[in-house]
Amino acid sequence: MDTTVKTQDTNGSVTAPSSATGGLQPFLHDAVVTLHAPSLVISREDGQLSGGADGFYHGDRRALSRLAVTAEGIALAPVQGGLRGADRAGFRAVLRGLGEVTPDPAVALHRRRSTSDGRFEEVFEVTNAGGEHVRLRLTVSAGTDLATMEQVKSGHVIAEASPQVADGDTVGLAWSTDDFTVRLAAEPAPDALQVPTGELSYDIDLKPGTSWTATLTCTATYADGDQFPAPPAGRLPWRIPVLRSADRRFDRWLEQSLADLDRLRLTDPRSPDPDRPDQFLAAGAPWFLTLFGRDSLWAARMLLPLGTELAAGTLRTLARRQGLVTDSATEEQPGKILHEVRRDTLQIADRLSLPPVYYGTVDATPLWITLLHDAWRWGLAPEEVELLLSHAELALAWMRDQADASGDGFLKYVDQTGHGLSNQGWKDSDDSIRYRDGRRAHAPIALCEVQAYAYEAARAGAALLRAFGRPGADAWEDWADQLAARFRACFWVEDEKGPYPAVALDGDGRPVDSVTSGFGHLLGTGLLNAEESALLAARIAGPDLDAGHGLRTYSSDAVGYNPYGYHVGSIWPHDTAIAVHGLIRAGFPDAAASLADGLLTASAAFDARLPELFAGHGTEAGPGPAPYPASCRPQAWAAASSVLVLQAALGLNADVPGGTVTVASTFARNYGPLSLNGFQVDGNRLDVTVTADGAAQVTPPGELVVTMA
Repeated sequence: MDTTVKTQDTNGSVTAPSSATGGLQPFLHDAVVTLHAPSLVISREDGQLSGGADGFYHGDRRALSRLAVTAEGIALAPVQGGLRGADRAGFRAVLRGLGEVTPDPAVALHRRRSTSDGRFEEVFEVTNAGGEHVRLRLTVSAGTDLATMEQVKSGHVIAEASPQVADGDTVGLAWSTDDFTVRLAAEPAPDALQVPTGELSYDIDLKPGTSWTATLTCTATYADGDQFPAPPAGRLPWRIPVLRSADRRFDRWLEQSLADLDRLRLTDPRSPDPDRPDQFLAAGAPWFLTLFGRDSLWAARMLLPLGTELAAGTLRTLARRQGLVTDSATEEQPGKILHEVRRDTLQIADRLSLPPVYYGTVDATPLWITLLHDAWRWGLAPEEVELLLSHAELALAWMRDQADASGDGFLKYVDQTGHGLSNQGWKDSDDSIRYRDGRRAHAPIALCEVQAYAYEAARAGAALLRAFGRPGADAWEDWADQLAARFRACFWVEDEKGPYPAVALDGDGRPVDSVTSGFGHLLGTGLLNAEESALLAARIAGPDLDAGHGLRTYSSDAVGYNPYGYHVGSIWPHDTAIAVHGLIRAGFPDAAASLADGLLTASAAFDARLPELFAGHGTEAGPGPAPYPASCRPQAWAAASSVLVLQAALGLNADVPGGTVTVASTFARNYGPLSLNGFQVDGNRLDVTVTADGAAQVTPPGELVVTMA
């Protein structure tokens, strides 16, 4: 990356010079992130909160920007630091020279961190394992700038707020604005408290074999409460599966992903039952810890093998905010599903200004329909499905009306505001939609994958309408067939390797002829025939797209390819997992297995917590992938990809209305022997074992018939 800060989208980067934004977007690749949405803590591997994006956050506001420990006259040497799950971390350091009579360290500091809803706790323990009596002064310095998340992301340096002595039973500090209050309490009370500098100092006296402990607790609250509160304790909306395979990378990836997904859960305060609020997944930490239509829908869809409760909560949360009117300022339209919700207007430099509820997305609406259909197939209760069918009909009507308005029958987007997202598919950065020669396409733009989503949604909507005795099923099947015919006529282009679908049509209806990962989103949707699917499977397997660590968003053979490009060469785990699943649905397990193995390699390189994206260098550049430094980690759909890849490996598909479950062990043999306990279909447990030679055995879920394909 150069001195240009990329800020063009709320799920990505910006194109304003650093002088316009006040700084550079902070890097996160070496950060330790603990979270319990809507709260999180970011620090370096030594545990210090000391600059950049470091801090304790709650609801997109930084409650602490500084929490650093020093020992007067003694060097602290970090020796270990990292996660202990999703919401906990630990850090160890040696107090160099103190109490040492041999080359061995004698006195050590252990910091134990835990993060919960609106609360951050840090335990400091100093242990004397040497043979000498030691004395030291330990000082913890704290401060905050109370910055908003967009100020942090854009690299603004904000002056620290002035602290006050906190009221209450424990000694500590406090900071506040009109609507946000932060309190830092210390137990035991420090021996000295310097309020202006935020310093809490302890005089520690340790005999050999003894230890000293202090606990600092920081709380953050909004005067009007959280926009999307954390879920009640004990209300996990899915079953936790346990995987034991011959490839321990897979086991670890799934375990860490489920821990992260647990702590990315938020609830809808508009839910009718406050004791059982609807839950959904925030998009990712730290930049997108809120409701995103597309991200939340994809993540819920990927997690359907764990149960349908999350899908139902996500569908209802978005349905309550489904578009009702036409509003050019927010891009709301009747039937449309929103893009994102924030507490305040999101303002990044002069380029981007998004209202608190923003509808600038072309794909969330068809994805909502498909999730409802798939949740029904996995066992969502018919009465719950039926309550959402009117919303599905509105969403279908939006697709039809949007396609009619375009003049050529394709779903398109164009930013009507002049300060919104210029690209409104999942690749929503300014430079993401390009021709092979590197030129950017101009709007209105019709994306290839959005037409596939619309086709699949129309067929899914027809199935729902027919099953529940509502009119219109035949018409929607006809609409889907016509869309497929138009796609075949308008999107397909050819290069020296043969025919393929363009990534998009531009504002003049011309194909944008770059080769991209969008191919993976077309497979298995029904939009393509067998011959077309085979062409795309071969393309995906080529070295220009399959980097060995996952699927590149943009062919390495194209002009403008950049391995650090947000959507023009990087690798996104969810994008790769969608391609893996699509390849299995289309009948190409070998290509799917290669991509899946790449993700496992990447997961090991990132300690089982796959980031939002990483650099697109191939395996020829090194055994492990390089990070994209500003990437969210964890990210909901990156974590949920572990479940989708496992589902694809097992060839697992549910049809509860039809009374069947299908298991076709596709490339699961690569991880065999394998045992999976705790998937869920129609509320019943599904266990699968796969032997080393690929033979599968399944425990039937309830009354459903298991078909071994």
